[in-house]
Amino acid sequence: MNKIRIAIQKSGRLNEDSLRILKECGISFDNGKDQLKASSRNFPMEVFYLRNGDIPQYLKDGVVDVAIIGENVLFEKGEGIEFVERLGFSKCKVSMAIPKGKSYTNYNYFEGKRIATSYPKTVRTFLEKWGIKADIHIINGSVEIAPNIGLADAICDIVSSGSTLFKNNLEEVEVLLKSEAVLAVSPKINEERSLILNKLQFRIKSVLQARKNRYVLMNVPNKSLEKVIEILPGMRSPTVLPLAEKGWSSVHTVINKDTFWEVIDELKAVGAEGILVCPIEKMVL
Repeated sequence: MNKIRIAIQKSGRLNEDSLRILKECGISFDNGKDQLKASSRNFPMEVFYLRNGDIPQYLKDGVVDVAIIGENVLFEKGEGIEFVERLGFSKCKVSMAIPKGKSYTNYNYFEGKRIATSYPKTVRTFLEKWGIKADIHIINGSVEIAPNIGLADAICDIVSSGSTLFKNNLEEVEVLLKSEAVLAVSPKINEERSLILNKLQFRIKSVLQARKNRYVLMNVPNKSLEKVIEILPGMRSPTVLPLAEKGWSSVHTVINKDTFWEVIDELKAVGAEGILVCPIEKMVL
């Protein structure tokens, strides 16, 4: 039986989040410690555990069919590789940073400067966009120390919380790229594996939709039903069931977590009571 071959990061945060979403898709693996390849017990899939920076080449060569990879790495090393799904985790920025205390007004600051980075393509794209000439020093590893030892005037690196910049007396001044984990596809994937990819993507969409929403149940006096239904943004329309107590109904709906508290405040204001909120495991649209 043909299996789709998926690459994920060998270790680190992206590895954990990638395995978590596959597990939530109902896909199980038999893999031991330090194993570089594992097969699924209940889905036609093989997982390859690879170094993050090597994954784009494996996709280009068709060694793997799909990969869960950071958008920043795909931009830097994955020319010609498309992604079919944003996965909503491992979010970060690729940013320019300079020593604190330096006067910065705009991107012209980088004219003639030395920039240390592990993302030379991303930096070149930025410099070319604004017609800036600067020297790029490619460093594989911690670039934050470069200004402190006189190797560079600025750096370009991944920024998540900003704590590493703070510890090295640097401040973020330009965001070059916003990134998150994506599902990337090899240009050499065959038709049979593309069909398996469609099934995988369907499961992933269901998991991502569930993560974005909450299932809500509430008791509503019948006189307020119309107002409550107007407020609710449900999938199509809310479910309304009569309660044993006359004049009251139970209303069931789905609310997006980003607007959840605003909607709850409105519901309470028009008479909703006993509001229960439940996580959603899967959401199939």
